[in-house]
Amino acid sequence: MSLTKHNFKAWYHCINGCSGDYPLIDIIYRCPKCGDLLEVQHDLDALRSKSPQEWKTLFEQRFAQTDGPHTSGIWSKQEWVAPKIDLGNIISIGEGRTPLFHPEHLARHTGIENLGVKLCGNSHTGSFKDLGMTVLVSMVKQIIAQGQTIKAVACASTGDTSAALAAYCAAAGIPSLVLLPKNKVSSAQLIQPIANGILTLSLDTDFDGCMEVVQKLTESKGIYLANSMNSLRIEGQKTVGMELVQQLNWEVPDWVIVPGGNLGNISAIGKGFLEMKAVGLIERLPRLVCAQTERANPLFESYQTGFEEFHPKTAAATLATAIQIGKPVSFKKAIRVLKQMSGIVEQASEEELANASSLADRSGLFACPQTGAALAVFLKLVEKREIRSNHRVVVISTAHGLKFVDFKIGYHEKSLKGVESKFANLPVELPANVDTVKKEIDKRFPN
Repeated sequence: MSLTKHNFKAWYHCINGCSGDYPLIDIIYRCPKCGDLLEVQHDLDALRSKSPQEWKTLFEQRFAQTDGPHTSGIWSKQEWVAPKIDLGNIISIGEGRTPLFHPEHLARHTGIENLGVKLCGNSHTGSFKDLGMTVLVSMVKQIIAQGQTIKAVACASTGDTSAALAAYCAAAGIPSLVLLPKNKVSSAQLIQPIANGILTLSLDTDFDGCMEVVQKLTESKGIYLANSMNSLRIEGQKTVGMELVQQLNWEVPDWVIVPGGNLGNISAIGKGFLEMKAVGLIERLPRLVCAQTERANPLFESYQTGFEEFHPKTAAATLATAIQIGKPVSFKKAIRVLKQMSGIVEQASEEELANASSLADRSGLFACPQTGAALAVFLKLVEKREIRSNHRVVVISTAHGLKFVDFKIGYHEKSLKGVESKFANLPVELPANVDTVKKEIDKRFPN
C-alpha cells in the first residue's frame, strides 16, 4: 500500500475555537488571541481517504517490521501523529508496543474476567512520558534542521517527564534542562536525568511552582517547552488508545481508567478514541475514568459540580507523587473529553491506592502508586456496580514500579504513614536447616 505523508496535514488550533491555525513547526504553546492552550488538529477528510481496513492493514504491516522508525508504536501511526516530520529527524528509542496484560488473580478477585492492564511503563525510561517525548524531541530536531535556533529544551517535572526528556534529548544530541521539586521525587526518578548528563535543577517548591518558572523561561523561543501544555506531547500519548484496541483486535473496551495529575494523558487517550471513531476505525467509544488521589483532586471536586466550576488548589503530599498536582494545565481538555465520553472522575485514599497496588502485584504486576490510584478506583467502581461482570475494562499503568521501590519497601515493611498494609509479605528469616525450611514450606503450602 502506498501512503505519502504529504497527503496528510496537522496544525495547532485554539481549544476555545479562536480563529487561526498555526504550523506544528511554529514555537507556540498558547493561543495568541485568548491565551488558552492549543491542540493539534488533523485533516480528518484526508485520513478518511483510506478505508478503516486499509489503516488496520498498514498498522499490522508496520508492527511486523524489524527496522526503521515505523517499528515504534507511535511512529507506526505517523500520519495520525505528526505527518510532516522527516523520517531522518525522528528520535525513537523503541517506545510504544507495550503489553496489554491480563492479571488473572485480580480478575478472579473482582469477577471482571475481561480485565486488562496496559503496561505503558514498559518503556525505555519506565513511564508513558516516552510516548509523547519522542514526538516533541523529533519536532525540535526538525525545527533545528530547518534553520531555527533552540538553545535547550526544558520541562518542569514530578520525575517521569524529566527522565523522558533527558533520554530523548541525549539521543538527539540536543541540550536540555529539567526543573524538579526538591525532595519530592523518588531517587530512581532523580538519577535518570542526572545519568543522561542534562542540567538538573532542584527547586525549593512543588511541581506547580516549577511549572510557573519553566513557563517564564520558555517565553523566549530559544528555550523550547516540553511539558504537556505543548500539545505535541498529546499526539504521542493518544496512541495508547489506538494501540490497545489494535491489541483487542479492534474491539473497544467498555471502560478505560487513567491516573490523572496534570491531565494531559487522559486528554490524549480520549482524543485518540474520538479520532478513531471520526475516521471509522471504531464504531463506539469507551467510558473514560480519571483516577485522582484524595490529596490532589481538583478535577474530582469539579466533577462533583458537574464540571460547572474548577478550582486549582495546593496539592498535599501523596504516595502517588507523579500526580501530586493541584493546578493541572490541561484541565479544560480533560473536562471536554470526559464530557464527550460519558466520563467519571473518582478519587482514592492513600491506603486504598497502596493496597490496590499490592493486590494487583499478586497477579505478577509491579504497580507504581499512580497506577495504584487507578486500580483503587477500578475496585470502587466494581463495588458500586458501575463496572459489571460482563464489561471489558482496561486500566492504564503509567510507570514501572521499579521507579518507586521506596514505596514498595515501605508498604511491605508496614512503614507507610496512615496505611494498613493488608497484603504485606516480608521474607521469613530461618536458620540454614533443611528440616526447618521444610516445616515452613509445609505451613505455607499444606496441600
